[in-house]
Amino acid sequence: MCGRFALAVPRTRLEEHFRAELPELPGRYNIAPGQDVLAVIVEPDDSGRRQGRLFRWGLVPFWAKDAKIGNKLVNARIESAADKPAFRSAFARRRCIIPAQGFYEWRRAGRESVPYFYELTTGEPMGLAGLWESWHPQQGDTLFTCVILTCPANELVAQVHERMPVVLRREDYEAWLAQAAPGPELAAALALPRRPEEFSARRVSPKVNTPRSDGSELLSPWPPV
Repeated sequence: MCGRFALAVPRTRLEEHFRAELPELPGRYNIAPGQDVLAVIVEPDDSGRRQGRLFRWGLVPFWAKDAKIGNKLVNARIESAADKPAFRSAFARRRCIIPAQGFYEWRRAGRESVPYFYELTTGEPMGLAGLWESWHPQQGDTLFTCVILTCPANELVAQVHERMPVVLRREDYEAWLAQAAPGPELAAALALPRRPEEFSARRVSPKVNTPRSDGSELLSPWPPV
């Protein structure tokens, strides 16, 4: 799964990497479900322009009767998202890329949850594959939400957890954001994790276990030297 991630990368660098116009946002080191996250989408006006928007993390399908369903729809398996009622429509028409500096996973050690942080060895931002939806309540404003797709973990992440987020390759961004649904070849390729040697991992502060915690110190190796 993917339950937390960090994004503290300068906007100019993100705009160059994702070729999108993005809002200026503060760095965040412990982004959790239920919070607003930045996602890159293609504007639905046939311009093909990429735009960054904020979505609440936890997808609420357009047909849902209650927005609380989003609390349970934080991740979706890419192997089955195209067929699941909650994700089928979004997978076909509303895909997005969620920028990240890296993501967290936890290893169980007795009664303790030990957090690890994963990032690309190149130092590039990650583009996590996601889906987005708009939900119209009977009263109030439209709610825009998203979900992060996951795939089986590679050998590095599997030491801690059996799943990991789908980390898109830069050359796949255009196809993922295209209006047409992903073809079977791309969908099958994305269901395979990227190679373990493309990632680095380190144990980090247990403070990240609390969603209220934030700050660059959360990414420092633990225990402190």
